[in-house]
Amino acid sequence: MLSTVNLAIQFGAKPLFEGVSLKFTDGNRYGLIGANGCGKSTLIKILGGDLEPSAGEVILQPGLRLGKLSQNQFGYEDQRVIDVVMQGHTEMWAAMTERDRIYADPAATDDDYMRAAELEVRFAEYGGYDAEARAASILVDAGIGEALHTGPMREVPPGLKLRVLLAQALFSKPDVLLLDEPTNNLDIHSIQWLEGVLNEADSTMIIISHDRHFLNQVCTHIADLDYQQVKVYPGNYDDFMLASTQARARVEASNAKAQERIAELQEFVRRFSANASKARQATSRKRAIDKIKIEEIRPSSRQNPYIRFEQLKKLYRSAFNLDKLSFRYPGSEEWVLKDISTNIEAGDRVAVIGANGIGKTTLMHCIAGVLKPTSGSVNWVENAEPGYMPQDPQAEFTEKMDLLTWMSQWTGKADDELITRATLGRLLFSGDETKKSVKVLSGGEKNRMMYGKLLLQRPNVMLMDEPTNHMDMETIESLQIGLEKYPGTLVFVSHDREFVSGLANRIIEIQPGGGIIDHRGSYDEYLAERGQR
Repeated sequence: MLSTVNLAIQFGAKPLFEGVSLKFTDGNRYGLIGANGCGKSTLIKILGGDLEPSAGEVILQPGLRLGKLSQNQFGYEDQRVIDVVMQGHTEMWAAMTERDRIYADPAATDDDYMRAAELEVRFAEYGGYDAEARAASILVDAGIGEALHTGPMREVPPGLKLRVLLAQALFSKPDVLLLDEPTNNLDIHSIQWLEGVLNEADSTMIIISHDRHFLNQVCTHIADLDYQQVKVYPGNYDDFMLASTQARARVEASNAKAQERIAELQEFVRRFSANASKARQATSRKRAIDKIKIEEIRPSSRQNPYIRFEQLKKLYRSAFNLDKLSFRYPGSEEWVLKDISTNIEAGDRVAVIGANGIGKTTLMHCIAGVLKPTSGSVNWVENAEPGYMPQDPQAEFTEKMDLLTWMSQWTGKADDELITRATLGRLLFSGDETKKSVKVLSGGEKNRMMYGKLLLQRPNVMLMDEPTNHMDMETIESLQIGLEKYPGTLVFVSHDREFVSGLANRIIEIQPGGGIIDHRGSYDEYLAERGQR
């Protein structure tokens, strides 16, 4: 189907990976996982022919069609939405555009029209005559209304553009499908739709995702990129975690026994090597030591930050309440939030969910004081000390300062460098890294810095809008553990169902029109109540 032979890629002195030989077999769905920066996206670009490897080759079985998810959500702004989808079948689209060019050319010759006739046959063989109907059907299933189909991509809301590109990748029914972070910017319901589509498709898939629930629902195998190598495990992400942990434990146990045996033999050699009557036995044991192999356990490229949130003051009853909170943007007649009244109690762990663009971030902005409600109010209890992590923390990093200086703002003690360095170290920033400018940080690094701000502020109410964005699984898992142990009140927005299921004891879903469903209970109970499990 699709295979690699001794694949390697090297940008600097050290290769990202090397000697990678794999076979992706018919109909399997492979979750490609690994730490941020280990080379997952690079590998998928090589598999898709968008990047040349430093060594080795990629072999796609002749006659098979390869589809891939475009990462350029704003690359088709002036094109019709339905045309963007049909471009997923590159051969059909090329035949159609060349044919239409000939027909539109008033100077076309008889030879041109003969060529157009050939293209017409090819277009029909590719199913071109019902292409628009098929593309429209996929778009409707993806939640893109018919009113948008013949308009330009610029009219598609940002939260729906990725769905159009997913429809493009699926349109040609490819034999091999490459998907790099397909769940990014999708809401929970859209991710469920995508799971169903992928599980019904016959394609062999290689999928990069940091959504653990998604990998468990979709993948038949996990391809783990670590130690500059790729190892394939059968089963989903939970199966991989169990198998990899057990494999490492077996190696560690075997090494421990081997080291004990070496110690015993060395002790014998030490005691009896000078004894003439035991010299032969000592020599035999020396040879036995040489034959015992200690299997190398290389350090993983994965690193887990240490995250433990605390609160300075404990709240005993309420944290805050919303009193007929309503919001609409100036000049608009549509309410984003309408007459929301609810009380958030001390110790609540509230997940705010809903479709993209429904108003989740607007609600968080109103609660945090970033936006002033159009009417109604947010009423905090006297001892509440909120801390806020916005979905896009870019505004927090506009000043020209290094990591150490930025983090020291939140210690409460300007000269307490030890606390600042310890906090940065727990978040995997150490050594010379602390001297670099906050302006050059990646999205994931900025989020880790925001965790540090909250660690040092020690709020008793935390407001977090998409705190797992741009994060690898190790950081997401560490954050989840930190929030599970957090004694304060938590209100958060997330599309990561594993994260929501593991943390929330209350669900607030924003509805069209600005109202809410307020469910006191876990996310799984909420789904069961609504018949969505």
